[in-house]
Amino acid sequence: QAPAVAADLRRTLGPLLGISDWTRTNRIWFESVQIQKRMIGLILTLIVAVAAFNLMAMLVMTVTDRRGDIAILRTLGASPASVMGIFMVQGAASGVVGTAAGVLAGLGVAFNLDRIVPAIETLAGRKLLEAQVYLLDHMPSDPRLAEVGTIAAVSLALSLLATLYPSWRA
Repeated sequence: QAPAVAADLRRTLGPLLGISDWTRTNRIWFESVQIQKRMIGLILTLIVAVAAFNLMAMLVMTVTDRRGDIAILRTLGASPASVMGIFMVQGAASGVVGTAAGVLAGLGVAFNLDRIVPAIETLAGRKLLEAQVYLLDHMPSDPRLAEVGTIAAVSLALSLLATLYPSWRA
């Protein structure tokens, strides 16, 4: 909100005072943080995509291994849609369990960084964040519901998409 507050002050105090907010004063640092945030989002999306491809590979292998079982189901009168549904449920269950486990583990780490970082520093025998170098003396963690929800939704969507081809192939 710094730019909006600075604009309000400029309007209130007039042109006689030079008012600059911290996003302009430290523009390069601020832009660097924004770029890092976007890159972390991209990296998380790529990690989830790799997991979705692994899920798809697992389902393709399951379909290949279960060809005989699928043939028996079809002989007993199962429709192609019901066979596809079986594998869709298997893939969706794996995606939901994996997403839930990832969200819980990630939030567990995020909410306990104040304990985890000192433990790592003790094991390593040195500080991870030197205040003179990083301008930080602790690891900041601010998990936001919107960001966690977005990543979880992308994870679920990619896992469901990854189940389509193997299920259709079945």
